[in-house]
Amino acid sequence: MQITSEILRQFAETTVEKITRANFDVMAAYLRGSLVMGDDPLLGNTTDIDLVFIHTDTPRTSREILRLTDEVHLDIEHHSQREYLKGRELRVHPWMGPSLYNAQVLYDPQHFLDFTIATIRGMFQREDHTIIRTRTLMESARRSWTELHSSPSLSNQQTVTRYLEIIEDAANALSLLAGEPLTERRFLPAFARRVQSLDQPGMYAGLMGLLGAPRVEVETLRDWLTFWNMAYTAKSAAKRPAQIHPYRRNYYLRAFKALLASEKPKDVLWPLLLTWSRVAGCLPEEEPAFARWQAAFEQLGLLGVDFPERITALDMYLEQAEEKIDSWALERGV
Repeated sequence: MQITSEILRQFAETTVEKITRANFDVMAAYLRGSLVMGDDPLLGNTTDIDLVFIHTDTPRTSREILRLTDEVHLDIEHHSQREYLKGRELRVHPWMGPSLYNAQVLYDPQHFLDFTIATIRGMFQREDHTIIRTRTLMESARRSWTELHSSPSLSNQQTVTRYLEIIEDAANALSLLAGEPLTERRFLPAFARRVQSLDQPGMYAGLMGLLGAPRVEVETLRDWLTFWNMAYTAKSAAKRPAQIHPYRRNYYLRAFKALLASEKPKDVLWPLLLTWSRVAGCLPEEEPAFARWQAAFEQLGLLGVDFPERITALDMYLEQAEEKIDSWALERGV
């Protein structure tokens, strides 16, 4: 089957019809992600369909992954209507704001969601609202860095995952000045375009340095896909979060291969390292796949004796990002 945006939208509409018919507490549903952003949803000929269902009460589960084919799965979030009652606050939320601004409503018989989205879209692009969304993420990154710097009791896996999450917040803070939050698989190529538009191309190189890119060759990255897959499919993995659900293996693995075949193969580093670290958190430390993860991250300087230097470098990177955000605001008088 040839996957097209039209077929993916049909999958989404069929799913919404099926779920709303069986669940009377669903008030509304909407589509978000690449299908509504006008981007090519396929990478490595795989994609997901991002749906959100809004319930009258607290839903039984917050997120579920449902398989459609080997190439396509549904990534469904379930929210309570309480999260949507303050539209003006959502307008300046760094994640929910952009998501709802671009959302396509698929089910809303009471027009509850239509009203909320109309409130969010009103004045969404104002520069004072943009800077609030940006600074919210930047403050989160700085707060997390302070906690990381002062929390030596964290395990290796917890530490490196926190480190990556700080980078994610900082990169998205900068990206919000020029567009939408970054998606996981295309994180690095999209970030390169965003900072280029901000006349800050060096921020991309700096981020690659934080990930240890200068320490690894492309051939090694290709070899690491085998070890990543070993970890992802390990039977000893404890209960894992939805981000690394078994149905998402092809979604990541084929994307990795596509990125490795691109003009900038090291752009694979972000989704590879983030997912690998999450999987490692589900493995017992005596598992051979855990040792492979540990060795790879030590080579990158993200574990071991060199990691304190990375914490210091991350501090300097956050300062650069903060300076850019402040200058952006100053130039616009916000």
